[in-house]
Amino acid sequence: MTCLTGLGKQWQSNCIAIGTMKNNTFETISDAYQLVSGAKIKGKNQDEIFELGAYDGNKRGYTLYAFEDGVKFGDFSVIISEKELMNNYLIEKAKVTQSIAA
Repeated sequence: MTCLTGLGKQWQSNCIAIGTMKNNTFETISDAYQLVSGAKIKGKNQDEIFELGAYDGNKRGYTLYAFEDGVKFGDFSVIISEKELMNNYLIEKAKVTQSIAA
């Protein structure tokens, strides 16, 4: 494991800091256009992070996959409505760059 090289006695806390998403900022979901596949979602009252999947029109909701340490777990998913997402979840702040047409 590359985290272990040259870190001394506090290697565990350094590895945990590398593998978690604590530096990411989350914001409230104000518009359904923010709900894009691959976005990271976090509950307002929980620390678990999910990855947003595609919208399923037949089930009338979005698929959420468990997400931990940079890995999406495709074998576990839940369907959640847009209203539930907007009321009880936060979304990772998008890093958008604007291009200026010349």
